[in-house]
Amino acid sequence: MSEDDRTRAYRSPGDGRPLPPRPGDGLRSGGAPAHRIPPGGPTPPGGQGPVPAAGAPTQKLPTAAPEGPAEAPPRRGSSRVYGRERAGESPVRPLRSRSGGPAEPRPPKGPPKGPRKKISGKAILSITAGFLVLLLVAGVGLFFWVNSRLTGIEGVLDEYEGRPADTPGTNWLLVGSDSRKGLTAAQRKKLATGRAAGQRTDSMMLLHIPEGSDAPTLVSLPRDSAITIPGRGRDKLNSAYAFGGPKLLVRTVENATGVHIDHYMEIGFAGFVDIVDAVGGVEINVRAAVNDPKAGLKLKKGTQVLTGSQALGYVRTRKGGALPDFERTKRQRQFLSAVVKKAASPGVLLNPFTAIPLAASATDAVEVDSSTGAFNMLSLGLAMGDSPVTTVVPFGGTERVASGDAVKWDRTKALALFNALKEDKPVPKDVVDAG
Repeated sequence: MSEDDRTRAYRSPGDGRPLPPRPGDGLRSGGAPAHRIPPGGPTPPGGQGPVPAAGAPTQKLPTAAPEGPAEAPPRRGSSRVYGRERAGESPVRPLRSRSGGPAEPRPPKGPPKGPRKKISGKAILSITAGFLVLLLVAGVGLFFWVNSRLTGIEGVLDEYEGRPADTPGTNWLLVGSDSRKGLTAAQRKKLATGRAAGQRTDSMMLLHIPEGSDAPTLVSLPRDSAITIPGRGRDKLNSAYAFGGPKLLVRTVENATGVHIDHYMEIGFAGFVDIVDAVGGVEINVRAAVNDPKAGLKLKKGTQVLTGSQALGYVRTRKGGALPDFERTKRQRQFLSAVVKKAASPGVLLNPFTAIPLAASATDAVEVDSSTGAFNMLSLGLAMGDSPVTTVVPFGGTERVASGDAVKWDRTKALALFNALKEDKPVPKDVVDAG
């Protein structure tokens, strides 16, 4: 074995020095990478030529012409760039800037972001408390604003000789008048209200709010009821308003029912329309199709949302039913419950875009006795939104009075109804069913 062969056998492939050449060998490496050796560099041990200097370009060494048949040219160097083979032999050049120099690394846009902080429970409580305080302040402000806008009617609930004593619970007399006040000629034509002179009551209801947990009771008082009017004798109930306004009407109702009236509220045609439109309309289940040109109303059967003008026609029409006035009182109670319930809903009260227009419309639309304030109005709204028991004064037959034929109350059942209200007790079921 020659010295070269012994060197090949015992040299470690990783010692970085090239192996001694053998006859017929090309450029080879024993564990060290092959280099293209440029001329002029230092010669490493083993006689393989100079080592390329750092940064010097590589050059191919001249080789002798091969003997025999031509061989295939050597494969050009290649590498991978982003997963694809790159053709060519030159090294990958670094990115260059627009000026031609090496590209500088981009500085960060801002200071390094730290870990995201979690909102503590204390912060959440503070935010919630702040929101509640803001809501409370807004509610108190709205309360005083509404209270300042209410129009009080003086003397409506004045004491008089023989007035019924105060009874448990709270009693409201709710009156819808046919006042055209605030309506232009075009509005009167659109709403089909006509040009009636004077002012009369179009609907009357007695609302009893109990002191306990029982449901409120809403009783319709038909406007054509035969009744005794103080100083006027027997006549229709709505004549009391025409003769002496709210004060005489309250006294007439108290004498006929024996129920002490605590609060009085009145609303006209214009206010009625404004309130309904302020809450975005009211959903009503129309039990039968209605076509009444005199009331400016045409409705199909079924549940639908009524606008202000449609709602006004709905509670005024006398179309439908064997007893038109009786059906009319039912529609009035149905509608009043629906509109107050809608107005008292969180979606309306907590939304300033509906609550403020509603408060403005309501205070412009209604007139109350001088002792009634915003707190009393809130109590009324909550009671009406509490699904009250609804009925009408039981009646049977007719009676001839000064203004013509009037509805005669069933004395026995009517007394049972009003006595239950005076004693702050639920109305007997047979009386409710009769109504």
